[in-house]
Amino acid sequence: MAAQTASLVLSYPDVLKATVAVLLLVGVGVISARAVRPRMRYETWFHLHFYTYLAAALAFGHQLSDGAEFAGNRPAQIAWYALYGGVGALLVWYRFLTPVVRAFRHRLRVAHVVREAPDVVSVYITGRRLGELRAEAGQFFRWRFLTRDLWWAANPYSLSAAPSPHELRITVKDLGDHSRALARLRPGTRVAAEGPYGAFTAGRATRRRVLMIAGGVGITPIRALFETVPGEVTLLYRASGPQDVVFAGELSAIAAARGATVRYLVGPRARTGDPFTAEALTALVPGLRDHDVYLCGPPGMTAAAVAALRRAGVPRRRVHHESFEF
Repeated sequence: MAAQTASLVLSYPDVLKATVAVLLLVGVGVISARAVRPRMRYETWFHLHFYTYLAAALAFGHQLSDGAEFAGNRPAQIAWYALYGGVGALLVWYRFLTPVVRAFRHRLRVAHVVREAPDVVSVYITGRRLGELRAEAGQFFRWRFLTRDLWWAANPYSLSAAPSPHELRITVKDLGDHSRALARLRPGTRVAAEGPYGAFTAGRATRRRVLMIAGGVGITPIRALFETVPGEVTLLYRASGPQDVVFAGELSAIAAARGATVRYLVGPRARTGDPFTAEALTALVPGLRDHDVYLCGPPGMTAAAVAALRRAGVPRRRVHHESFEF
């Protein structure tokens, strides 16, 4: 068996390259596993994924050399080249050239940085014709800040306020080297943005009554949606302690302006109890079953809240959730 495998890999045209491609794809799959991904810096995980492009290139040749459908079939080979070439052109355009074009078109720059909490900052970004981006509250961009230390990394951060034609805002918690460095950004720093991405938007709501649940840094897209989702809105905001609550003043102002309700669930679970049970949520939100639910927070909290909502009778199709495991 080993001898046959070695003969296949080493003797058949391009099979060795295809074998390397398989190993690369398996490696990328391993680093994306739940048990491995949290142990890696986002930047490391992101850049290792570029090996999938190399894997696709290495695997290409053996299909034409050894595939019965392609060997000696010139039209099929041309079609396969065209498909690969088309995908490659789309990747180059949307992943590499589009951010550069947008950077020149919209002239994105850091306006100022505001500290919201000891380990949380908001970055205000201005530019030209931002309405052409068609961004919506709840979406995110990949942001590349063009400084000596940050230009090489494009990290995903959600909008934390409804986008305007002249300004975008993101809010970032100190979770690593990149997010920590954003607190030191200077006004005027050039910015490149890729996006917007995501379907965690106001358009998903189908009911007049809306419940929003946020935990930790998950308040960032929820804060933007709290401002824009139509209907009767209730916001439950879970935080470990008072120092972890951000946007308190903004949330109060929005709630007062639109007649919404904000409930803060602050403190350790041992003291406050578990708010994410079917019984607790039903008591906090009368008529819970008749709500659309927007949910964003740490994975453990999100899983517990989704399970509690389902037990409380909220249909799965009306539970819209976003995570920060990108």
